[in-house]
Amino acid sequence: MKTLNLGFTISLALLLGGCMVGPDYHRPQVPMPAQYKELPGWTAASPEADEATKGDWWTAFNDPLLNQLEPMVSVSNQTVQQAYANYQQALAEVQVARASLFPTLGVTGSANKQRSASSSALSSSSSRRAISTSGSLEGSVSWAPDLWGKVRRSVEESKASAQASQATLANATLSEQVALANAVIELRITDADIDLLQKTVDNYAESLRVVENQGAAGTTPPSDVITARTQWESAKSSLIALGIARAQYAHAIAVLVGKNPEDLDIPHSTSVPTLPVIPAGMPSTLLQRRPDIAVAEREMAAQNAAIGVAIAAYYPNLTLSASDGFSQAPLAGLLHVANHVWSLGADVSETVLDFGARHGQVAATKASYEAAAANYRGSVLTALQDVENDLSNLRILAQQAEVQDAVVRDATQGAQIALNEYQAGTVDYTTAATAQATQLSAQQSALSITQQQLLDTISLIGDVGGGWSAEALSTGQSADTKAR
Repeated sequence: MKTLNLGFTISLALLLGGCMVGPDYHRPQVPMPAQYKELPGWTAASPEADEATKGDWWTAFNDPLLNQLEPMVSVSNQTVQQAYANYQQALAEVQVARASLFPTLGVTGSANKQRSASSSALSSSSSRRAISTSGSLEGSVSWAPDLWGKVRRSVEESKASAQASQATLANATLSEQVALANAVIELRITDADIDLLQKTVDNYAESLRVVENQGAAGTTPPSDVITARTQWESAKSSLIALGIARAQYAHAIAVLVGKNPEDLDIPHSTSVPTLPVIPAGMPSTLLQRRPDIAVAEREMAAQNAAIGVAIAAYYPNLTLSASDGFSQAPLAGLLHVANHVWSLGADVSETVLDFGARHGQVAATKASYEAAAANYRGSVLTALQDVENDLSNLRILAQQAEVQDAVVRDATQGAQIALNEYQAGTVDYTTAATAQATQLSAQQSALSITQQQLLDTISLIGDVGGGWSAEALSTGQSADTKAR
């Protein structure tokens, strides 16, 4: 009869195990525009450019240093390593939560030897010590069937949290890759500025030689010599100062790839990375391509599952247990069938009165879900804002670069004319020096525009998710390290 009752209890538990209290998760709808506001003014991308943000997106800049260092970020960058360890921890927590779905099996064994006192029939005043042995060997099983889905909701919550950690890892990797690309661009532009200033110093040195010769011949006042020398020395000072920025960018690059600053030597480059055209895609693709949006969405799913865990506390808990083994005193013959022992049991517990604790917990988890949902919608809005900013920046910078190129041409021509006029004696050297300073300023402004175009292009790549997709999120039960 006991066996029949226990079998009925187990069958009922299995039947009820299909129940899960709490709301099932559905991703909330967010309004997405059909296209970006800036797209009508944006250059249409060629089919080749569409590949620029897939996979190794940095190759579109055609820079050997970027191609060499970017793959190292996912392996050696310490921020990425920290995010990877957090992801592994989250996967382990999924395993812990899933284990509660299954019975717990155990084996216990014991052996005792005991000396006890016993009275002697021959003498009432004396006693002798007797030695006895005993032992037991038992196997046990305990199972708390998931009647109301509390464990399954916990597994659901842990899996969503693990996916959020995986997306966080992807986001950290992308962020560090973008930071490395920015540092390389800054370094390359600094090298270009060094080349520009070195050429300017050489030109100013030649101008100083001409002015000094004319001063020695008495055809120009000493003030012109001082002006030319000051201009040359000022350019040399600016050239030297660029060494500080270059060293800092080189050190930052080393740290981003997990190296000591002194371990990475980056030679001077005479070329600037190519400015690629990056397709922004459609706004709706951000929901799949931005890892930070995926983090917010998975955190929302985890909070939704937590509601079910909290609601399950209203229902009773059932624990089934059984043991089977042998027990014998004395120890000899322990495994004989006559010493076989077993037990079956079922425990039911229910909280009758908790003065609103469970109600408060459910209300708290629902509020946490609403906060996560607001964070998700806010992340989507921020993503749209980021891409719109990048597109408007690139559109306006393209217009500015076109005008600035004309400024450089005119300033270069004006400086040459002014220098020729000075050598002909029709203007003083101050006029020529001013024209040369205007030329240098125009060239540096053009270089700054190129720098900002490259940086905003990298920003656009990061803001549309790089080459990542939410499809990369692991749904398996084992540790998945593909995110690295």
